[in-house]
Amino acid sequence: MKTIDRTLLDKILQRLKRPNKVTLVLGARRVGKTMLIEQIIEKFDGKTLVLNGEDEDTAALLAKRSIKNYRQLLQGVDLLIVDEAHNIKDIGKKLKLMVDEVKGIRIIASGSSSFDLLNKSGEPLVGRSYQYLMYPLSQQELSKTENLLTTKQNLEDRLIYGSYPEVTQLESYQEKKEYLRDIINTYLLKDILAVDGVKNSAKMRDLLKLIAFQMGSEVSYEELGRQLGMSKNTVERYLDLLSKVFVVYRLGSFARNLRKEITVGGKWYFYDNGIRNAIINNFNPMPLRQDLGVLWESYLLSERIKQNEYQGLNKTFYFWRTYDRQEIDLIEATENSLQAFEFKAGNKKKKVPVAFANAYPEATFEVINPDNYLDFIL
Repeated sequence: MKTIDRTLLDKILQRLKRPNKVTLVLGARRVGKTMLIEQIIEKFDGKTLVLNGEDEDTAALLAKRSIKNYRQLLQGVDLLIVDEAHNIKDIGKKLKLMVDEVKGIRIIASGSSSFDLLNKSGEPLVGRSYQYLMYPLSQQELSKTENLLTTKQNLEDRLIYGSYPEVTQLESYQEKKEYLRDIINTYLLKDILAVDGVKNSAKMRDLLKLIAFQMGSEVSYEELGRQLGMSKNTVERYLDLLSKVFVVYRLGSFARNLRKEITVGGKWYFYDNGIRNAIINNFNPMPLRQDLGVLWESYLLSERIKQNEYQGLNKTFYFWRTYDRQEIDLIEATENSLQAFEFKAGNKKKKVPVAFANAYPEATFEVINPDNYLDFIL
């Protein structure tokens, strides 16, 4: 398997120069956290101890929360790595004791559930940790092994099969399909059902399908509840859990000035198109699809989110729409700027909506299409 250096590699190695800190690496299963850890070990100049939070012996080794136990365990160790750390009881308190009492130690803790890891480690580690989110491969990372022509040729694959590291290196479409289905059945649902006592896997899968079919459209929790036979509150809780295991995310509505702006709406997207298409079991090529526009929109949003996270740009993302259906796919807001983007899978031109231009004359507006999309995501 071809190794691609992840963007987080250099960032985390730089952080490790400061001892007695914990680096939290969060992301869905199979996005490459273990490979990243292997790359860190290879480049780190010092003795490393790697523990797996899913291993019972690891849990037993860390069970006794005492200074003596941890000093003995970490004697001569420069870097402790705890993979799947969210599986360990009271992991936050244990990591806090280590960084407070073991001089010179550096710690990396990874997990596939922000709900578990952040709730178990977040509060005790205030002021003692750095947090990084890891996603499926970004085009910026893939471009390290591709030329411009290859990138353009692979665009349809990215829209249909996504960018999970192993998917990008599988040769046949059948292998890609089987891999994505396996992720859903073996990993994705396993993580979801392990969080917060969720029991009904069938309802969760049905909810995922509804969100997949409605991706890019405003979602009504009441309507979803009626279709699924569950309460609005349960729908909201399930979607919150799905976001905490990095399957989907919510794009909120942007509104500042106009009475007719949508203020409470929300759209849900999958972080990876391959996972979305596997949920609805549709891997048809582009000429046979009715959802090209949605896949294009989802792909560009995900790439922009990765760019924002990895480059530390601190942008906030929204969509914009009025009650008379003037709309813009993406609004990016910072403290000092406002940018609007419309996504078009073809070369059809679109002008900025009049209501938006009048309300926000300081904002820029750009249409992103297959001719200019690389400038947008790289």
